[in-house]
Amino acid sequence: MTWTLYGANGYTGRLIVAEAVARGHRPVLAGRNAAALRAMGAQYGLPVRAFALDDANVVRQAFKGQDLVLHCAGPFSATSAPVLDACLATKAHYLDITGEIDVFAAAHARDAEAKAAGIVVLPGAGFDVVPTDCLAARLKQALPEAVELVLAFEAGGGPSPGTAKTGVEGLGQGGRARIDGELRRVPLAWKTRKFDRAPTGQPADLRLAMTIPWGDLYTAYVSTGIPNIETYLGVSPGTVSRLRMLRKLGPLLGLRPVQSFLKSRVTASVPGPTAEQRARSQTTVWGEVRDAAGRTRSERLRTPNGYDLTVTASLGIVERLLRGERPAGGFATPSQLMGPDYVLGLPGVSLEPVVAAVAS
Repeated sequence: MTWTLYGANGYTGRLIVAEAVARGHRPVLAGRNAAALRAMGAQYGLPVRAFALDDANVVRQAFKGQDLVLHCAGPFSATSAPVLDACLATKAHYLDITGEIDVFAAAHARDAEAKAAGIVVLPGAGFDVVPTDCLAARLKQALPEAVELVLAFEAGGGPSPGTAKTGVEGLGQGGRARIDGELRRVPLAWKTRKFDRAPTGQPADLRLAMTIPWGDLYTAYVSTGIPNIETYLGVSPGTVSRLRMLRKLGPLLGLRPVQSFLKSRVTASVPGPTAEQRARSQTTVWGEVRDAAGRTRSERLRTPNGYDLTVTASLGIVERLLRGERPAGGFATPSQLMGPDYVLGLPGVSLEPVVAAVAS
């Protein structure tokens, strides 16, 4: 079985390549930076294909004969569609590591095409959204009549350049929430809550969190059908205040010159966490469901740094598909394809079944 990693020379792509080779894989290294790819190809002894995504014929030809493509070159709002188009045309499974709501929606809209092609289309194969999607599915099993879902996480180590640029794009779009089954626009930092990050049995250590437009607003709804979903990120009070001040700028944040300036600042100042920073940082993922009678169930995950989890989570899905352990085809969320307990088998992940309720 042969597969391609597009965006192999990016921050996360490089991490995935190193682990893939250590596991005995020989993916095709692809992307837009020919010089960087040639250097990686020489380092690992792997084949290289350098091409942009603006010519559909070129992309289709590059993926011809491949069984799977793992797409890691964001922002996925600009790159997902041409890669998915080519995967559908060449009948190669499509995976990516996006957390962008609109990318999930666009991929889901092509479910019928994916089924006809006999391929799996699974965006969000990394930290976005494997741990949160699996946690949501587990909680739905624990409380089948749940009508509300809250997911929160605190991630250390800092963002990669791609993640930071995606965040810049989100500033111009405001926040979102799933309300009565519908995705709705809400203000930046719409709500704040606190969640307990202390180990089980120790005094509470409440962490402030604010609502963010996380991918689970789409994927957790597909996985669970829960009609009311909010997603939170642990932040400082100052971050909440700054984002609420930015509400006044509104659509100005989405203007191309403003976006270009902010992304240039990311390029100049955000290298991504070092290996030491990743090793020192841990991620906490918290979830709670509530039914109409007020009954609740909650769980908490401890995971490695989000980028390290992205490596193991995405490669586990790659390996499952390459072994042929898959449904007939179509759109799938991580918990639908791999099962709600998939995240629990990843290195460094632990579960704490009962935690204190989120504080207002």
